[in-house]
Amino acid sequence: MVKIRLQRGGRTHRPVYTIVAANSRAARDGKFLEKLGQYDPNATEVLKDIKLEEIKAWVGKGAQLTDTVKSLFKKQGVKL
Repeated sequence: MVKIRLQRGGRTHRPVYTIVAANSRAARDGKFLEKLGQYDPNATEVLKDIKLEEIKAWVGKGAQLTDTVKSLFKKQGVKL
């Protein structure tokens, strides 16, 4: 099953998360299928380079958003 989830990056106490489409069995920071955007909780612009068309395409193919990504999009007003 494909999930759209967060992949952690950055440094200690300064995380930057990449929104990716990945196999649900893959490691959190491991192999992924496609990069779909970035989430930086410490920046003024929290969501960067979000590829809405690709996210909609993955959801159309049966991918599921994780609860964290779903709530993040809801808080930022991203419509899918």
